Amino acid sequence: MPISTELTALLGIRHPILLAPMDTISGSRLVRAVSEAGGFGILGAGYGERTRLETETAKLEGFTKPFGIGFITWSLAKRPELLGIALAARPRAVMLSFGDPAPFAPDIKAADALLICQVQSEEMARQALDCGADILIAQGTEAGGHGASRTTIDIVPAIIDFAAGRVPVVAAGGIADGRGLAAMMMLGASGVLMGTRFYACVEADGAEEAKQRIRAAKSGETVRGVVFDWSRKLMWPSPFTVRSLVNDHFRHWSGREIELMQRADQIAVEYAEAKAAGNFEVAAVFAGESVGLIHDIPPAAEIVGRIVAEAEQSLQGRRNSIAFVG
Repeated sequence: MPISTELTALLGIRHPILLAPMDTISGSRLVRAVSEAGGFGILGAGYGERTRLETETAKLEGFTKPFGIGFITWSLAKRPELLGIALAARPRAVMLSFGDPAPFAPDIKAADALLICQVQSEEMARQALDCGADILIAQGTEAGGHGASRTTIDIVPAIIDFAAGRVPVVAAGGIADGRGLAAMMMLGASGVLMGTRFYACVEADGAEEAKQRIRAAKSGETVRGVVFDWSRKLMWPSPFTVRSLVNDHFRHWSGREIELMQRADQIAVEYAEAKAAGNFEVAAVFAGESVGLIHDIPPAAEIVGRIVAEAEQSLQGRRNSIAFVG
């Protein structure tokens, strides 16, 4: 059974489950799989590799299910022409994260696409609403990849209260099963956005070794910091840091970030070589705190179906277990 919310009606989807636009992981194959299963696939445009964006959007030509395309906003600002390539693919929505959406909102709106903005504070939510955001993603620090410091259980109701019913609010960060979807709906969210759970699925573009590391990881085996960004000579704007699985590279450089910065040129070469070789004791696997809930690598459609069924059971069980005394 579908779970209908304001979000599903707005996007024209059956289930309130969104695929996070994970850089090179959320490719067209995964987008198709999530959208065909009734969720909303969002293609990851990452740091703005034009050839990849053109290739992946071409693979979505003629695709009739609703889908979106997501950008790192501060990186898009360096190559704003990429937005035109994305809009030419006629996505139902464009998602902007980590930066000011105002310069890009008019073009998105003019293309009759919805504007989704991921936020980590009320001030970011205000900025997004002021430029016409149609959907807000409230992202907690438990999320894999880049984010800020406030927890999901804090930021989600705070942004829901701030939005005051003007737009649907979607929860992100640490959600990997139906219990998470049910919990966020109990907080008032209209749906969830998930990355790590879909990273560990058949259609994700990530390396098999990375997927297996997510599957095998235990709760508490992720960390947030700057080591992996500085190892790639990426200086993200404050307040954003990156969450990943702990590995040998992190253990070696944690607490030695100043030295790492001083040796950035050398470390960046070594890191790039390790990534190309699939050495994930050096290269990062960007994953969230939900890794402890992930124990398999199934097709995306199975994940969507499983989460919806679990959420329905959780919500129904919760209703049946509450006794009202008056």
